[in-house]
Amino acid sequence: MIMGLTGDSKGQLLSQLAELVKEISGLPECRNSCKKMHGTLVRRIKLLSPLFEELRDGNEESMVKIEEIKGFELLKSALDSTKKLLQSINEGSKLYQALQKDQVAYKFQQMTETIEAALSEIPYDKLDISEEVREQIELVHAQFRRAKGRPESPDLQLEHDLSIVQKEKDPDPAILKRLSDKLQLRTINDLTKESVALHELVITSGEDTGERIEEIASLLKKLKDFVLTENPEADTSEGEKGLMKHRSPVIPDDFRCPISLELMKDPVIVSTGQTYERSCIQKWLDAGHKTCPKTQQTLLHTALTPNYVLKSLIALWCESNGVELPKKQGTCRSRKAGSSASDCDRTAIIALLEKLANGNSEQQRAAAGELRLLAKRNADNRVCIAEAGAIPLLVELLSCTDPRTQEHAVTALLNLSINDSNKGTIVNAGAIPDIVDVLKNGSMEARENAAATLFSLSVIDENKVAIGAAGAIPALIKLLCEGSPRGKKDAATAIFNLSIYQGNKARAVRAGIVPPLMRLLKDAGGGMVDEALAILAILASHHEGRAAIGQADPIPVLLEVIRTGSPRNRENAAAVLWSLCTSNLEQLKIAKDFGAEEALKDLSETGTDRAKRKAGSILELLQQLEVKEDAVSLSSL
Repeated sequence: MIMGLTGDSKGQLLSQLAELVKEISGLPECRNSCKKMHGTLVRRIKLLSPLFEELRDGNEESMVKIEEIKGFELLKSALDSTKKLLQSINEGSKLYQALQKDQVAYKFQQMTETIEAALSEIPYDKLDISEEVREQIELVHAQFRRAKGRPESPDLQLEHDLSIVQKEKDPDPAILKRLSDKLQLRTINDLTKESVALHELVITSGEDTGERIEEIASLLKKLKDFVLTENPEADTSEGEKGLMKHRSPVIPDDFRCPISLELMKDPVIVSTGQTYERSCIQKWLDAGHKTCPKTQQTLLHTALTPNYVLKSLIALWCESNGVELPKKQGTCRSRKAGSSASDCDRTAIIALLEKLANGNSEQQRAAAGELRLLAKRNADNRVCIAEAGAIPLLVELLSCTDPRTQEHAVTALLNLSINDSNKGTIVNAGAIPDIVDVLKNGSMEARENAAATLFSLSVIDENKVAIGAAGAIPALIKLLCEGSPRGKKDAATAIFNLSIYQGNKARAVRAGIVPPLMRLLKDAGGGMVDEALAILAILASHHEGRAAIGQADPIPVLLEVIRTGSPRNRENAAAVLWSLCTSNLEQLKIAKDFGAEEALKDLSETGTDRAKRKAGSILELLQQLEVKEDAVSLSSL
């Protein structure tokens, strides 16, 4: 009898693994020559988190096989060692690590190989995890596997600069500057910390490091002389304070807004995946731009999603570096004249709300139209309008019989929903059923803006459930079929976002989403191929979605996209094809008959990483099918 491990023991182990990943993810940013190795390893380990969380929160009565636990135990040991290595890199002498770069790189390589070996002992196909998590973990495992054979390339510039500074009595200040920046030893405070780390190294190291420590001490003195030459008063205590005050830590590029290049206080994500400071990207959008400033890609929508992970990392960096935390925008009550929401705007907002509440139908229409424009103008107005109590009044107007007033009300709510705190206020005012009603019965403009509003609200996960339950999905599908090009895109982005929630996948399939998606997919000139494929890819992860897609004769058009589509569309087409072929032998045979092998071989060489994995998996299935067919042919002879 094979012994198993109970759910309690399993939960304890998985909790320990989840905590280890959390601790490693929360380590301060590495600020020395090992920054790239440190950051890459932390990033890969962080991606393991969903596996442990999903398993830990899954079926507590399940039994885990011995071979699975072997992998988890090995991984726990590997992550323990990795955490110690990463901490030692953060806390150790920067100069010592730079001079010992090869040995440090070897340690990182050892950790990478140990983690990969542990991951190889975990049979993902036997675990009770979602397909999305399995795909992510397999991708991370593949990254570790590839990293085994690709050791860190040497930093030739750093090696050259260290060699010059060691040899020459008075090195070129430009080289010292480059070395100071590379090792982030720019201030007296930095050099003091390095001196302490060197002292710790002297205490803990053996006699064989004596010569190396003398070299480090000499380098440290040259760097200190360079810093003091750059800042003559930095030698005194007051001078050191001044140096720290006027030489703030260098802000990591990822923490700067690509538009303003300043430290972000409210980072948000646009539809291309790029992150910007909210106020900066909002000004860009308010100016009428429809593209991502950094990538120049057309934005599928203008909703801004808070980047909570980056915001917390910025807060952690500020705390670690003694930088004052960026302050959130105050409310309109606390703003003084001269801010973007002027006294005239505030006075106008109060007057408009009076008309909304007590005016006749013409006054209500005009007031709703004015609020719509004010809410579009800037972020400060959105805060002020909401704080003045406009949202419940606008929600009431959603059921107005005047089409134009209804359009103004739903569009004003759309513009207000850009502010995250306003999203909650809108939902709490009972707006979702009324917005869905506008989506079903309003004018075309009102329906399209209702779809965009639902997308904006669905950024918050719990709202996905409420919006789906309110009957929005059939109405969105209807708009997807009937709307203008902009309306179709609004409907598609809303459907995609709602379908992230598993229950809404089934709702969409039962409401008949697949046939219109297939029509859009086959209409290459309609401009909706990207959206159709993205939705099909997410629906294909649901058994009802796979069944419905399989009945729509999808193989020829999917293979055509794989042959000729954009990289992202080829990837999504391969994901849909993979879902069909792994769950239905008939679909695999159809793919074979339509010449899938050649298209997939090309994709496995030229596609994105995810596309290559999907293509490789389907090619394996095709080979297995061919072996079976050959065996059947031989047996019939």
